[in-house]
Parts: sequence; C-alpha cells; structure tokens
Amino acid sequence: MAMDAAAADVDHLAAERAAAGFDVEEMKVAWAGSRHAVEVADRMARLVASDPVFRKDNRTMISRKELFKDTLRKAAHAWKRIVELRLTEEEAGLLRLYVDQPGYVDLHWGMFVPAIKGQGTEEQQKKWLPLAYKFQIIGCYAQTELGHGSNVQGLETTATFDPKTDEFVIHSPTLTSSKWWPGGLGKASTHAVVYARLITEGKDYGIHGFIVQLRSLEDHSPLPGVTLGDIGGKFGSGAYNSMDNGVLRFDHVRIPRNQMLMRLSQVTREGKYVHSDVPKQLLYGTMVFVRQAIVADASKALSRAVCIAVRYSAIRKQFGSQDGGPETQVLNYRTQQSRLFPLLASAYAFRFVGEWLKWLYTDVTQKLEAKDYSTLQEAHACTAGLKAVTTSATADAIEECRKLCGGHGYLNSSGLPELFAVYVPACTYEGDNVVLLLQVAKILMKTVSQLNSGKQPVGTMAYMGNVQYLMQCKCAVNTAEDWLNPAFIQEAFEARALRMAVNCAQNIGQATNQEDGFSERSPDLLEVAVAHIQLIIVTKFIEKVQQDIPGHGVKEQLQNLCNVYALYILHKHLGDFLATGCITPQQGALANEQLGKLCAQVRPNAVALVDAFNYTDHYLGSVLGRYDGNVYPALYEEAWKDPLNETVVPEGYHEYLRPLLKQQLRLSRL
Repeated sequence: MAMDAAAADVDHLAAERAAAGFDVEEMKVAWAGSRHAVEVADRMARLVASDPVFRKDNRTMISRKELFKDTLRKAAHAWKRIVELRLTEEEAGLLRLYVDQPGYVDLHWGMFVPAIKGQGTEEQQKKWLPLAYKFQIIGCYAQTELGHGSNVQGLETTATFDPKTDEFVIHSPTLTSSKWWPGGLGKASTHAVVYARLITEGKDYGIHGFIVQLRSLEDHSPLPGVTLGDIGGKFGSGAYNSMDNGVLRFDHVRIPRNQMLMRLSQVTREGKYVHSDVPKQLLYGTMVFVRQAIVADASKALSRAVCIAVRYSAIRKQFGSQDGGPETQVLNYRTQQSRLFPLLASAYAFRFVGEWLKWLYTDVTQKLEAKDYSTLQEAHACTAGLKAVTTSATADAIEECRKLCGGHGYLNSSGLPELFAVYVPACTYEGDNVVLLLQVAKILMKTVSQLNSGKQPVGTMAYMGNVQYLMQCKCAVNTAEDWLNPAFIQEAFEARALRMAVNCAQNIGQATNQEDGFSERSPDLLEVAVAHIQLIIVTKFIEKVQQDIPGHGVKEQLQNLCNVYALYILHKHLGDFLATGCITPQQGALANEQLGKLCAQVRPNAVALVDAFNYTDHYLGSVLGRYDGNVYPALYEEAWKDPLNETVVPEGYHEYLRPLLKQQLRLSRL
C-alpha cells in the first residue's frame, strides 16, 4: 500500500511537469547561456554520473582518512578521463564541477595557476605553467595566516633577500605567522605561491608572492625547513572535510631569487627593489576573475538547494483533508511559496548577474591592457559587493531550504546538510563579507563626495549622476499591478540606494574626523553597500528579461521571477524604502500584495523551473530531490546503508547495554 502511494507521488510529479506553461528545453538554454553550453554540461554530467569511481552517496558515512583518500582517487581518475577523452578546457572544468567533491585540484586550477598567470613574468609563466598544466607539480595559494586573513598587509611571514647567495630566505618568525587554511596545502601540494613581506637592503617592501617548493617530487616528504600538515576536521559530515586545508611554517627556507613573482616588481641581483613597467592595476583582472567565479558558484549551490526543496515540496503532503480525502501538497501552501519561490527567483538572479560579471571581467581586462583605468574602482566595488551579497544570501537560503523540507531535510541523505557545510566557507574565503561590503561602501562614499565636482559616475554607479531627481522623486505606483512595471521597480531601487548613500555621507561628515565617522557609521555603511549591490542584481535581471529570449513562455516566466526577486527584496528591506521616502506605506502594502500574486503564478511552473537547471540525480546528491519523485522508498532503502545497521545487535551491547538492562531487571524485583 505504501508503495502504491509512492507510485502516485511519482505520477503526480510527472503531471506537474506536463502542466508547465513554458518550453523547459528553451529555459535550460536561458539558464546555461547557450544551446552549446547545455549540450556540453549534459554530456559531462552524465559522464560523471555513469562512472562508479565518482560515487558519492557514502561520503558522510566514512572516516576522514577514507574520505581524503577517496578524494585523491577521484581527482586522479578525473585527470585520467580528461586526458583519455582529450577534453577541452571547458569540458574538463565541467567534469571537475560534476565530480562535486572539494579537493586540492580546486586550488591548483582556481588560485595557483591564475596567480602565476597574473603575477609571473612571461619567462616564469613559460617555466611553471606547463608543469602545472600537466600536473607535474601540484600548487596551492598560501596567503592566510593563523593571525591574519582579511588584513593581507598584516601578514608576518618574511622573505629576506640574501645578495651573497642570490636567494630569498622564507621564514615564519612567530606562531601567528603560520600559514593556516590554504586548501590543498595539508597533504597534496608540492608547491605554493607564498605571500610574504619582502625585505631587502634592510627595508620592508610589503607583501609579495613567491613560488616555493614544499615537498619532494620523489617521495612527497617535506623539504628541509618546511613544517606542514592538515589543520583538522571541519564543520559537517563529509562536506569540506575532503579538502586538506593546511598549516605551514618555514624555518629559514632558501629559494632562488627568480622564484619571486616579478611581473609587477622585482629585486635585482644586487638587491635593489625595482618596479616594472607593468601597472599594478593589472592584478585587479585576476581578482575580478576569481570573484566572478564565486558568484557563479553561488547560483549553482542555491539552485541545487532550491531544486531539492521544490521537488520534495511537490511530493510531500500534509494536512488539508477534513473528510478522509487526499492531503494537500506542501507546495500549495502560501507560507511555503512565500519562503521558497523568492529563493528560486534568487537562484536565477544570481545566475544572470554572474553571466554579466563574466562580461565585466573581459571588459576590465581589455581596458587594463590598454592602460584605461576609468572603470577599475567601479569594477572592484561590483565584484567585492556581489561576492559578499550572493554568498551570504546563498548560505542563508540553503539553510532555509533545509527547513522547508521539514524533518527529512535534516538527514544527510537529503543532501542539504552537506551542501550547507560545503558552501558556507564562501562567506569568508576570498574576502570576509563584512570587510568587502565596507570596501564597497567607502567607494560609494567617495563617489557621493564627487557628485558636485562635475565628475560623472560610471557603469553600475551611473545612476548616482541623477542625484537631483532621485533625491526628490515620488513613486508613481497606484495599484498592485503597477509594481510589474520595470521602470517603477528600477527607480525605487535607485532612489533607495542613492538616498541611503547620501544620508550616510552626511552623517559621516558631521563626525570630528572621517576615520571616526566611518567607524561610528560602519553598520549603516554595510546597509548602503547591500542596497547598491541589490540594485545591480535587480538591474541585470531586468536587462536579461528585456533581451530577445526564444522559446514558448520562457520570457514570461523569467519576467515573473524577476518581479518576485525585486519585490521580495523590497519586502525584506521595506524599512529602508519607507525611511528614505522612496515609497509610501500604502505602496509597500501593494508591493506585498503583488508578490503574493506572483508566487501564485509561479506555482504551476515551479517543478519545471528547477528542472531547467538540468542537474542529474548524481550531482544533486539528494534522496528528497530525485527527478523521479520516488522519495519514500529511497529514504527507506538509504537508511539501511548506514554502517550502524551492518549488525542487528549493536557493537557495545555486551559491554554496556546488557549489563545495564540486567541490573535494571534485578532492581525491579526488589
């Protein structure tokens, strides 16, 4: 009988898909960016899913040692398949993505190689990159220390030049100067780009990068003067524990002078510090590249969580029947919709702003090479702010999706606890989110201070040039339907962002000095930065919808999601919009009314909208989010796979349970 009910659930999920009011295949194209991208992603996802070496359903049940060895095995097998199949760089990247297990290769390709590309001379690139591309060396990125992370200028590791031997001496002078957290460092990496204070001729020239060999290429043992290992288990089962985050200390380790990354500056044979002709601003290209990748990862992680929650909410039934009839699908409850559909809309929003960031990376790189630095500050604000806002929102959303799946969402087999544990470090790495938002806010304050100078803001800050209008305009919304007008939404978000920035700048200006003003108003500055970044996300979503999008009903669904995202943000930050006078309380109430209507319109298409992410069950890694909806039999079967169920009578029964039970039995006779 239970199996009959499960079969009905599966049929019901198929019915949800059949009722979709749009072309799902075309929505896949809209999500992925092109038909080619859909085809390549589909091919690589299925290649991974069909290979037993890439099995991952037992990750949360094995020991850390077994998990790490499994990671090494998968990385080696992935490389073997990449070589055998002669995969392109795009295909290889997608294959590693769908293997879906954090490991040393992430830092090798994501940080070590880009660092050498961005900071190495042409000669250094010719020497080191071929070795890295062939995995003849394995690299990591050793920047963060035990005592310093976000404050890079406070790093303590030293690199002192010795002109007698033409070498740098790398040293960890204190316990807090120990490199701490670099992924891949603990057990796998043979080399690292190490960031240290360059000292020559008795002068400290600040932080520079150095290529340092850590382990023997013969037997993998640490080289003399190098102490390193893993920093220990981390939050969650499985999850990020497959990564060997490491600790590293140097005891006067010598490296050749030419292993300093010298694209921007160098030390001569005589020990003179010399700046190269290459402008230091070129480093920003690498930073934009890394952060746009993080924003893209946010959309992937959020869309996975939403896919699980939507599919399960369509299967799960609770309450609603007073006469013995069928219970109500959880997805039909307005409370579920109001919590879940804005997260679905956010996944699409982050995807499209991530696509735009890729364009920005190309644009910034071209301008930097042409020595055009006009958009550099604005690009820094975009990438830093989007990294902070999307990663924080995604971490919160994954946890919300777990709650939306009720008690079953707490099971490891749901995929959600591990997904959260894997993802949440993104809020800290590559810049703590609070620190990044304060950097964005300072740029916004500088822009506000220049508004009367005749200097026009550029790019995503261009709206600030319309300061006179935006400071006094009144929202023209009169009905709930008016909130479907993108011009009204855009103006409300622009007015909110600008008024908050101007108000904050005025308050800072009243302080005794600017530094104290920034410190006192730092909580307000965070809100200013968030408002600006949310405007960017809304704007890029609106621009995406305004493009020529093929496929039956696709444009209409994206328009609905765009409006859901915008009105959800307006609802969440209603106090900002009201306090700055951008909208009236009545208009705020109309926005909430329209948001409810939009969620009702999303409901019939929700399952198909998450199907458009095109994730295999293997990649999704969730019993609750199975494509076929066969949730309950799968949950039941999964439970019996746990190592605790390998024996009927548990280990420890004879030592602990039986004596206790026998003792209680004797006591009961007294």
